[in-house]
Amino acid sequence: MMPWPPARTHRQIEPELLGHASPAEIEANLGDLRRINRHFGGMPTLRSALRPFRRPGLRILDVGAASGDHAAALAGVLPQARVVSLDLSAAHLAHAAGNRVVADAFALPFAPGSFDIVMANLFLHHFEDAAIVALLRQFARVATEGIVINDLERSRLAWSFLPLTAPLFGWHPITLHDGPVSVAAGFRPAELAALFTRAGLQGVRVRRHLPWFRLSAVWRA
Repeated sequence: MMPWPPARTHRQIEPELLGHASPAEIEANLGDLRRINRHFGGMPTLRSALRPFRRPGLRILDVGAASGDHAAALAGVLPQARVVSLDLSAAHLAHAAGNRVVADAFALPFAPGSFDIVMANLFLHHFEDAAIVALLRQFARVATEGIVINDLERSRLAWSFLPLTAPLFGWHPITLHDGPVSVAAGFRPAELAALFTRAGLQGVRVRRHLPWFRLSAVWRA
């Protein structure tokens, strides 16, 4: 695990093990991520961020959807929402419910305005700033109403959480490696807001969600 101090003042992006994992390891890691999202702030953050858009029949694209657990969690919150889960890896989407698309987030295979909302959960932190700006422009191209981001706030406490709780929750070794790496690549609120500005998307609202060390960013078209 990388040392903490470099991540205090800037994002530090390092390779994650999941990209080279076996199918069994992928499933174990995705299972851990589902637990983390369910019990440690992921789903409450997303539900809060989507509140301004709540109406029946929303068309939502979930980019970097992995196992599709965020889309599944919205079923009881957004009546009749139509969610498409998109990921570059077919293996990640193997057990996702509903509509699934294997595609590159940097070249979304949809016409302008194909969705009301584009959301990305624990996805943007994998990329350098310039790539995130390109992704946000892609998201804005296909969204008629807005963009919702749910990601990690960079902090020492969040960085320490998985190693400290491993004896209690039995996290998979890949989770124990990739979790702190992801936190070190996470954002401070001003950093995330600045990326929207660089993408030409004005008026984004970035909020902290404690005690989960999550950030949400909501941009309304």
